[in-house]
Amino acid sequence: LDEVEDLLHEAEKLAEKLLQIRESLKLSQSEMVDRLGFADSFSRNYISAFELGTREPPLPILLAYARLVGISTDVLIDDNLEIKLPKKNR
Repeated sequence: LDEVEDLLHEAEKLAEKLLQIRESLKLSQSEMVDRLGFADSFSRNYISAFELGTREPPLPILLAYARLVGISTDVLIDDNLEIKLPKKNR
């Protein structure tokens, strides 16, 4: 049971970070799909699911999020690291 709770917490933390990135860029979910470069593969519904923690984003999506704001993917996937966005994105 503790293992399941840990996984749920990790999903929530990642979801919060992805939402924080999108909001810092002042983009809609549809615009975020375009900026990530996955408009042909994903819809805004995927972004919503990633931000709600109901779907885990694949590695290429995580990499695109990280590159978009100039952070390491470690920051996204490590719950012990807080996201610090560069000033240009705030």
